[in-house]
Amino acid sequence: MKNITYCLMAGIISILIITGCKKDKTLEHTKVSAVTDLFAPANNKFIQLEPVTGSATFEWGEAHAEDNGLVLYEVAFDKEGGDFSKPLYTIPSDANGLYNKLTLSYKDLNKIADMAGIQPQASGKLKWTVMSSKGINVVKSTASSIVEVLRPAGFSEIPADLFLTGSATEGGEDLSKAVHFKQTSSGVFEAWTSLKAGTYHLAERNTGTPATYSIDGTKLLKDGNTTVTGSTKVERIVVDFTSASAALTEVTEVGLWFAADNKVWFPLPYKAGGKWEIDNASIVFHQESWGRDERYKFRFTFKDAAGNSSTQFYGSSNSDNSRPDANTAKSFWYMVPVNNSQYDFCFKFTGAADNHNADIVVDFSADAAAYTHIVTVK
Repeated sequence: MKNITYCLMAGIISILIITGCKKDKTLEHTKVSAVTDLFAPANNKFIQLEPVTGSATFEWGEAHAEDNGLVLYEVAFDKEGGDFSKPLYTIPSDANGLYNKLTLSYKDLNKIADMAGIQPQASGKLKWTVMSSKGINVVKSTASSIVEVLRPAGFSEIPADLFLTGSATEGGEDLSKAVHFKQTSSGVFEAWTSLKAGTYHLAERNTGTPATYSIDGTKLLKDGNTTVTGSTKVERIVVDFTSASAALTEVTEVGLWFAADNKVWFPLPYKAGGKWEIDNASIVFHQESWGRDERYKFRFTFKDAAGNSSTQFYGSSNSDNSRPDANTAKSFWYMVPVNNSQYDFCFKFTGAADNHNADIVVDFSADAAAYTHIVTVK
């Protein structure tokens, strides 16, 4: 019985040894040589990444497999001083890694440049090399090359959401309390908020470790902080990721403009969170030959960086309206930019407001369904 057991054990050990030898022999056949020549683009080639539909071609000499079989290629990109130990980006060559050539779109090159910290509308250098293998035993090329790229305006990746945070902001440095932007169109975000002395930056979300952005004059940049000096000001902040641009315009006044008097009745003080509010405002309609006139809209006064003032009216999307009542839809109070005509695109107070006081709130916060206002008659 013992002899049988010994024979079985010897047989199993023999099979394992043979299998191990075969495995080792197979691994031997996965060896490939390193790529020694990088042909194109020429070292320090300058590429302007426009139009976005363009592409660049990377070519190199062939590597050789010990078994004379196929070799797979992957192109690796790194910062100019990188050693490819942790490359920024890797991508198989054409034909799923079979060709010793890579056709890379300008769109993808723009993304890689972004990863390397190159700002939109700025130039910078990327380092590239080729990895050869048969799927395992990857061998890095003995050569590397530099390509210099000029990025177009706009970011390669546009955030789905945007927040404002930092010591200069209403929410302070607590990211969870960051000021929310409203997305007004694809890649364009807007916030109405106050800024005080301190610093701020933009974040793609208000949790975790988000990608961040900063504003330098009229440029929107990746990372960094923006410094604010002087007294607290209410600002309209617009950032456009498609053009990597930004604009801050001071809001010096929001006033209720009464059509019949053709003037601002009273300003609404800014509170916080993109809201202006006045309490117990006296409302008295204007007597006309045909009845009582109750039409109004709002006039915003702005000051640009050069100190120049301008105005913009916000009113109704309808050129004329009826007085609101209990059945009036919320959209009646939505505010949109309108012209400066005396009577067109005005709202109307409810009849109950005449000769009464009212609390009036203009709400331009990002979380409101639309820019709107609320009139509460006392």
